[in-house]
Amino acid sequence: MNLSEMLGYADIGLLGAIARHYNCDCNSHSKNELIQTILATLNRRDTFEQQLNDLKDEDIRLMNRLLFDKRSYFSLEELMAIVKQTGRQRRDSAGDGWTDTQQDVNPRETIIRFKQRGWLFNGHSQQTKYLYRIPDDVKRRFSDCYTGYLSRQLHYIDNPAAYRDEQMIIGQDVLRFLRYAYQNEIELTIDGTMYRRTLQSILGLLHVQEETLKMRGWRFGYGRKFRDYPDRFSLIYDYCYYAGLIEEQTGRLTLTGLGEERVKKQVAENPMDIYKFWLKLYKGPIPNLQALVSWLQRLCGRWTTVQSLHRALVRMIQPYYFDSPEQILELRIIRMMMHLGLLQLGDDPEHGPVVRMSKLGDPIISGTYVSEDEKIELEQEPTLTWEQLY
Repeated sequence: MNLSEMLGYADIGLLGAIARHYNCDCNSHSKNELIQTILATLNRRDTFEQQLNDLKDEDIRLMNRLLFDKRSYFSLEELMAIVKQTGRQRRDSAGDGWTDTQQDVNPRETIIRFKQRGWLFNGHSQQTKYLYRIPDDVKRRFSDCYTGYLSRQLHYIDNPAAYRDEQMIIGQDVLRFLRYAYQNEIELTIDGTMYRRTLQSILGLLHVQEETLKMRGWRFGYGRKFRDYPDRFSLIYDYCYYAGLIEEQTGRLTLTGLGEERVKKQVAENPMDIYKFWLKLYKGPIPNLQALVSWLQRLCGRWTTVQSLHRALVRMIQPYYFDSPEQILELRIIRMMMHLGLLQLGDDPEHGPVVRMSKLGDPIISGTYVSEDEKIELEQEPTLTWEQLY
């Protein structure tokens, strides 16, 4: 349903509030005149661009969550939960830390602001009158305008001196890991992890080389085994575990019947399945991960500097414990998308790291959607201090 239809169902009180927000000059007692004036105002490109410039960081994060969510309607409780989540933290005034602002965020006031902008409406039927939705054409217009707004902040180059391309590789490495487990007896420590020598043997067989962890530090949140194994292999291991290809018995790691079948038939995993799993696994610490991936898809059709992506996208990202938004973008999103074969990562002598969407990335991202309730729940993370960690 488009904006004109939703305005037609709105009561005159909401229409008056929208008109006042945009300083519309019209008869506030005429519903028809209010609707026509609001439509004329909101259809102007400069109006939308001005709204974008005035948005707070938490409003940007909220709008991005709603833009890429395929649900037709949201309950008040769902919207309030999203507002609380997206408005939790911001950089402090000194710029060198993160302040919890959850107490300062009033979800109802945020929802009212979105209604007064004409971006959020109640449904009009008996079943939907207590639910909320964004007009379809407002979604498209916001998406188009914001794409242009972000693109103007980016720096593009022709071709880097060299780049890494890992398309289709991670699925092959899943098979290599399974083959090792099929051919060797893997013993586990008392806390359920592989011994260092075994892990080094497995890592040495994979296409992409990683070092074993020197220090575990505060590593948690990005998977069951993220604390114990390097980033890429942690994803491979957890994928195999949740897909039912391996099982952890007392003191041993073994293949399941399904895992043995993969090895015998030499079947490499579908990269789309691993990407979908990554979304479910990482969206706990990065709630708007799917939206951020979609923006990278839209913005990185050409070689784009990572530095300029920081400027454009970091305000959409909240810190996660000791991971800053900059680290989340570069290490948890861009680098992992490169490992998944979705992005190519290059290096330019003048501009540093650059990225470009791969040929594999476009169809996989476009063809994959993970709903909000499809999230892998990990154990509750501990409350840690620097003294406990170091």
